[in-house]
Amino acid sequence: MLHSPDQPGTVIVIGGALKADSQAVWQRIVDEAGGPGSRIAVFPTAAYEPARVAAQIVASLNRCGAQADVVPIAPHLAGVDLQATLNDPALIARVAASRGVFFSGGAQEYLVDTLQPDGRDTPMLAAIRKVAQAGGVIAGTSAGAAVMSRVMFRDAMDNLAVLRGQWRAGQEYDRGFGFVSPQLLVDQHFLKRGRIGRMLPAMRALGYPLGLGVDENAAVVIRGSLLEVIGGSGAVVVDLREAVHDAALPVFNLRGARLSYLDHGDRHDLATGHTTPAEHKRREPRIEPGAAGFEPATRSERYFLDILGEGCFLAAMVQLLQGAFEEVKGLAFRARLGRAEEAGDIGFEFRLHRGPGLAGWHSAARGCEEYTVVGARLDVIPVRVAEPLFTPLTAEQPHVVPSVARS
Repeated sequence: MLHSPDQPGTVIVIGGALKADSQAVWQRIVDEAGGPGSRIAVFPTAAYEPARVAAQIVASLNRCGAQADVVPIAPHLAGVDLQATLNDPALIARVAASRGVFFSGGAQEYLVDTLQPDGRDTPMLAAIRKVAQAGGVIAGTSAGAAVMSRVMFRDAMDNLAVLRGQWRAGQEYDRGFGFVSPQLLVDQHFLKRGRIGRMLPAMRALGYPLGLGVDENAAVVIRGSLLEVIGGSGAVVVDLREAVHDAALPVFNLRGARLSYLDHGDRHDLATGHTTPAEHKRREPRIEPGAAGFEPATRSERYFLDILGEGCFLAAMVQLLQGAFEEVKGLAFRARLGRAEEAGDIGFEFRLHRGPGLAGWHSAARGCEEYTVVGARLDVIPVRVAEPLFTPLTAEQPHVVPSVARS
């Protein structure tokens, strides 16, 4: 059973790199805050250029009818006494009376170190929680999205290092703000940066049954257990409730993870696992690889040599859904730079495979290729990669291409 935070508000998780003209996302934030005239407090706390970033966010929200203003709390904000502003009773009261809060992108450690030092809520963070408890909206992009779960990635940019177990509390991961269910781990820039590679071991190690990876220029609107995807890309829902691992292996491994990909207009209930595709997709035939008479859209086979590369994981899920093969594989590996690096020859093979219930939808009705993939299964198998991975072909080692008989 999924447990949600004790608050009636809405959380909007934006995967980063949100375009200023992403009207659907900005408008939804304003609508969830109460519509035209709603006061939204913008926190540029995570930003390296807080004044510039805050001005852009305020402009985008106000174009949609909000009355957004900046809360000048940021380590990089020139001419502001950070601690005095952070503890200003009038500013705290103003935030608490808002109908929405928006956290900018940047570095999430600035957010937690400023608003939740040593894991303790400041009065300002308590005021933000009052907004959520009163039914307001809490939104954040990139770093502002990372802080939404009870544990967050603090500075874990190397997916392969996390797969190899090279991450530490307080450094690569840390305590977040916990605005979503304590059973849900949130990550951002997800497909663009191949962050399935760090989410899976984190979920396994930290005891998360569910994960939500939001891609760039996309947002997920969360109300309790209900998710809705909006924007120009999508999100991956990861479910480890039936997954197993081999404790005898010395590194991360996993079998039987269940994954779904959702994009604009798709809805998903984390409690039931039920997905409702967008209306324009429901007008198209449902794709069921296990059904009688299934005709694959492609019969080509592709092995993904960099499964964590930009967009590769989604391409693999789509290939699994509409291709001719029961399994799609890819490798996550980086050659070691020196012999001293631990586990330098250890890589991970990602094996997406079909299971009961795999289904999906495809539509080009909105002028772009959109997919929903529900119920893909994933195994992550540690492998030892030979070094060198290849050797140059020489004249003494001719490569003979077998002839193909023609009929």
